Amino acid sequence: MIRFASLGSGSAGNALLVESGATCLMVDCGFGQRETLRRLARVGRSPEDLSGILVTHEHGDHVGGVFPFARRYGLPVWLSYGTLMACEAAARGVDVRIVDSCRRFHVDALEIQPFPVPHDAREPLQFVFSDGLRHLGLLTDAGEVTPHIRDVLSGVDALILECNHDAALLAASNYPVSLQRRIAGRFGHLENSVAADLLRAIDCSRLQHLVAVHLSESNNRPDLALRALASAVDGVDLRVAVACQAEGFSWRQID
Repeated sequence: MIRFASLGSGSAGNALLVESGATCLMVDCGFGQRETLRRLARVGRSPEDLSGILVTHEHGDHVGGVFPFARRYGLPVWLSYGTLMACEAAARGVDVRIVDSCRRFHVDALEIQPFPVPHDAREPLQFVFSDGLRHLGLLTDAGEVTPHIRDVLSGVDALILECNHDAALLAASNYPVSLQRRIAGRFGHLENSVAADLLRAIDCSRLQHLVAVHLSESNNRPDLALRALASAVDGVDLRVAVACQAEGFSWRQID
């Protein structure tokens, strides 16, 4: 069995919990220690329940709280070599373990398949988690969808998928043109329709849960993200939802 919950998702901080049996991993931690503890308690967990932390990349909304939290509670941290080099000073004194983006590894009951994504970071990764029977895919902070991403995510039982912005809202925003280009570029973030196109391109026959994450508060709306995703999986019996910055989403279980 795999269960997953979000402590919060957005530009102000991200953290995801994935667990199978007694194994509970946190993916990223963009919150301070006190706030992380509060959010963990909201979903019935504490630092003592955690087996470690996985890091996707070095941007502050994903890694800002990782190393202080790991240092305080003696947790191992898995990350790419490039991410470690970008965070080398902050990671001192922490049990860091380098991840090969092409090689699966295990943390107790969970098998983790890392995969590279195009984003403006040193060596960003995303992950597919498995208990041997069920698969949970995570894709966020990616500027475009590559053939390898499609291959890795095809056939998953649950998918946490970035819907960062709506193209029309971003174009009409007061963001500087340079920032708009960065967000919409191939090393930026996924737009609603691009996320929907990914769903159309992969095998969704096993999909039970679909959650849109990392929505921009300025350049997207939950109804727009939901409409885009729902149109891509029309006829598939699954739960589609949106994670928010303040609360993330509560526990979901893959049957």
